[in-house]
Amino acid sequence: MRVAAVGVVGVGLLGEALARRLLHAGYEVIGFDLDPARNERLAELGGHPAASVAAVAERCESIVLAVFSTDQVEMVIERELASTLDNNPGRIVLCASTCDPDRIALIAGRAAARGLRFLETPVSGSSSQVGRGEGVGLIGGDAAVLAAVEPAVRAMFASYFHIGKIGDAGRAKLAINLILGLNRLALAEGLVFAERIGLDPKAFLDVARRSAAYSQVMDIKGGKMLRRDFSTEGKVSQHLKDVRLMLAQAAHAKQELPMLAVHAQVLEACVQQGEGDLDNSIVVEEIRRRRRNAPR
Repeated sequence: MRVAAVGVVGVGLLGEALARRLLHAGYEVIGFDLDPARNERLAELGGHPAASVAAVAERCESIVLAVFSTDQVEMVIERELASTLDNNPGRIVLCASTCDPDRIALIAGRAAARGLRFLETPVSGSSSQVGRGEGVGLIGGDAAVLAAVEPAVRAMFASYFHIGKIGDAGRAKLAINLILGLNRLALAEGLVFAERIGLDPKAFLDVARRSAAYSQVMDIKGGKMLRRDFSTEGKVSQHLKDVRLMLAQAAHAKQELPMLAVHAQVLEACVQQGEGDLDNSIVVEEIRRRRRNAPR
């Protein structure tokens, strides 16, 4: 027996993974994406594509947003959902996008004035991890609103933490992604270094996994780096967007983040190479490209 329908707006990597979790738990999923191919993919998975964001909101009391940026979240809520909210107060939006924490709090405040209940629900984990049920939800917002959608939250995330008010979940996600991204870059640099000094990179990765340097990134991204398999689980452009948010938050807090600044330069270089839509493990290629000229 199926339970209540849940909407998913944005059926890219993350949106599809969340839709999979909801479908697996028995929810009817009504989704919308601007890309027709993504809507077709949702139908193949067993979901039901809708003609518009408003059509999703008409049929679903809870709507997951998995769009790219804060600007897109604002557009969906304040333009696409505006008329629907006037006729259907009490809808709950679960914003899984990684957003500017200060702006998202303002957006949520304006939405509340129109009768929309809002939760931040960014997730720690790649899209493949989320799809396998290994994602960790970071929740910001009213505990009573969380209680109202807790079954759906449990369906999407293996575990979750209620961080605090709206904005705090985004802050936690940015701090987690800072560490994660630097771990990924450190792994890339370590693998290239091992290879350049004559070690077998695959054998070295096996040793590193069992060493004091171990991080989960070695399991998730190490093989992709060695195989040069950059099929997308988390886009370079997506992480660069997050890094820019981190740097903006750090500037506001008057805190220098020197390693993050270097990471931003590496990601920017990947984008300039036309690699923005590839998996973020491709930072290893930028490290490989940075070879010094032989000494004279």
